[in-house]
Amino acid sequence: MNVLLLGSGGREHALAWKIKQSPLLTHLFIGPGNAGTSALGTNIDLNPENFEEVATCVANNDIEMIVVGPEASLVKGIYDFFKNHNKLGNVKVIGPSLRGARLEGSKDFAKEFMKRHNIPTAFHTTITSKNLNEGLALLETMPPPFVLKADGLAAGKGVIITDNLKTAQEKLIEMICHKAFGAASEKVMIEKFLNGIELSVFVLTDGKNYLILPEAKDYKKIGEGDRGPNTGGMGAVSPVAFANQTFMQKIEQQVIKPTIKGLAKENIDYIGFIFFGLINENDNPKVIEYNCRMGDPEAEVVIPRIKNDLLELFLASANQTLSNHKIEVDPHAAATIFLASKGYPEQYEKGKTIVLPDIGIGSIIFHAGSRLSGDTLLTNGGRVMAVTSMADSLNEALDKSYAIAEKIEFEGKYFRRDIGKDVLPIKIE
Repeated sequence: MNVLLLGSGGREHALAWKIKQSPLLTHLFIGPGNAGTSALGTNIDLNPENFEEVATCVANNDIEMIVVGPEASLVKGIYDFFKNHNKLGNVKVIGPSLRGARLEGSKDFAKEFMKRHNIPTAFHTTITSKNLNEGLALLETMPPPFVLKADGLAAGKGVIITDNLKTAQEKLIEMICHKAFGAASEKVMIEKFLNGIELSVFVLTDGKNYLILPEAKDYKKIGEGDRGPNTGGMGAVSPVAFANQTFMQKIEQQVIKPTIKGLAKENIDYIGFIFFGLINENDNPKVIEYNCRMGDPEAEVVIPRIKNDLLELFLASANQTLSNHKIEVDPHAAATIFLASKGYPEQYEKGKTIVLPDIGIGSIIFHAGSRLSGDTLLTNGGRVMAVTSMADSLNEALDKSYAIAEKIEFEGKYFRRDIGKDVLPIKIE
């Protein structure tokens, strides 16, 4: 089977690494890919959001399956584009329909979906330019911290959390009136702050059946101690100590099952990943957000722990036979440390030479913002690469990843040194 994987980040390198291991694979194409994916298949210079360009690639390379990494292509309707294509309608697309992707593409839609299906989440109100004064007044009645979320896609950076009422009101005006996040903040959610520890849970679904994948915890802030602005993700760990069997059962009963049933009840086509961003509030799960794809950097700790043939599971999802499969999880712990360019998530320079060390068994370097110039490896993004290691305990996995992160060389290299510290210790028996 020829497969086209869309995207260019660390998530896509992790997916490519796993798909490459499948005996069902004939050839893997990655569009556009990065320096790391070039060793696993053929990188093709295309824009994942230009569906005609993707269709040309599919036709020219006899592609039978498209695996969609980034959310933007899904929110713009790539599943529907191919499903309704007069020549390429039989190509399998791993990713939800346009309606399904609205779970991530519109926080307002997601909240209303949760309300309809009794899925626990925080109190919220949606504000637009028409009821801006109502929103400013509402903030005055709420206890801090104040949470503002852009309704649409904002590359993981459309969330403002502040303890200062005046700042919250100013940011609300900036988001709506001055388009601080572009069209994404034409609507803004004011949400009650949930006090607890966050958790990422993932399922692969065929729209009716699902498999629960290993859970993870990621770290979004640029600074240690979760300080500073949000990023695309500075690291992740899996498993997560507090996500014990009892808590995971609550998640399945209160969140996962009603979500899958809700999709079916509303006749929403959904094939692929659902990423549940959750918070543990007094031992009860509440949904912070849905994402319609695998997370990044969560993919880099979750995918190495999946023992199944991932391509086989994708086929089962597309054919709606996922109920015939069971997930097999590696009991080892995984820890991912992301290396970023100096200045990220603000202004940063590209084109810095990268020197990689030899790494031992049980560790992988997943590329994100990298490219090759001849034989020279160069930085090409804010988040450059992720080091993932697996070991008997999370402590050991973190030690291995940090040791490799120290040895990787490029000018301006930065990484957080506190990833996973809040969920230690854990020992996998």
